[in-house]
Amino acid sequence: MKLCVFQGTFNPIHNAHLRVAKYVLNKYDFDKLLFIPAYKPPHKNYDDNMSVHRLNMVKLAIEDEHNSKIEVSDIEYKREGKSYTYLTICELYKKYEIEGKINFIIGTDAFKDIENWYEADKLKKLVKFTVFIRENNFSSLEYNYLKDKGYDFIFDELSFEDISSTELREKIKNGQNIDGFINNSVKEYIAKNGLYKT
Repeated sequence: MKLCVFQGTFNPIHNAHLRVAKYVLNKYDFDKLLFIPAYKPPHKNYDDNMSVHRLNMVKLAIEDEHNSKIEVSDIEYKREGKSYTYLTICELYKKYEIEGKINFIIGTDAFKDIENWYEADKLKKLVKFTVFIRENNFSSLEYNYLKDKGYDFIFDELSFEDISSTELREKIKNGQNIDGFINNSVKEYIAKNGLYKT
């Protein structure tokens, strides 16, 4: 199986996330694209009670896509504790018959910090990074040193869509309109559960 992984906090999942997923499936020959909401991101403080809500919102968003190649995994939710990518990738290799390497979707903002990730030297041997450009003055030359260190990655040219989960949470908190940023099922879930009000 050719597997692509889209891991993140998805707090909340929004249309730019879904756009990337559909684009990747359309462009590359993956059998499955797996959304993996982090239970507890290692470098951020998140309310544990939000973990199940973030997982549920991703499930709702994926259901609305009606794409059999897109799935949601609760692998990190079940493991609990801090969500280290390396541990998740190791579990996925045990769970699936993987052809080649697992592909891993990441933005340039996170990729810049990749050497500081848990077990980065082991992780880099297990995945191929598909890196999406999330900045205006981008230069691929800045990342050559990572190639020299054995990181396997490509840059993708999908145009940058600047939707920030942080800004969306602020909009929701302030009662502003979020139409066009989040799909209706997720929007209804947020309202029903009173999320991001404080």
